[in-house]
Amino acid sequence: MTPQELRALCLSFNAAVEEFPFNPDTSVFKVLGKLFALTNLDARPLTVNLKCDPEDAVRLRAEHDAVVPGWHMNKRHWNTVTVGELPDRMVRELVEDSYDLVVAGLPRAERLKLDRA
Repeated sequence: MTPQELRALCLSFNAAVEEFPFNPDTSVFKVLGKLFALTNLDARPLTVNLKCDPEDAVRLRAEHDAVVPGWHMNKRHWNTVTVGELPDRMVRELVEDSYDLVVAGLPRAERLKLDRA
């Protein structure tokens, strides 16, 4: 997956936006103001921080060298994923899971605004 494909994937979700609150190099992808992905799209290797269910986070780290505890994040709930070392399909699923977890944590009224099944 290329950096452009990762960016397009993150922005494909309902109400997703890209912001640069830290510096011009760090893309922060949010849904209704809540972070679901963080990456430097110019970095090599390309990595992305993604929210993850704590039990799944531990399992993924044990199964894949490309998945480590979230850099500068809550290590229980976030993983850093090296994009090029995992199949594209898996990366897509991890990004979608991160988005879905963040949406699930939003107040009901905001979730309903998203109109996402």
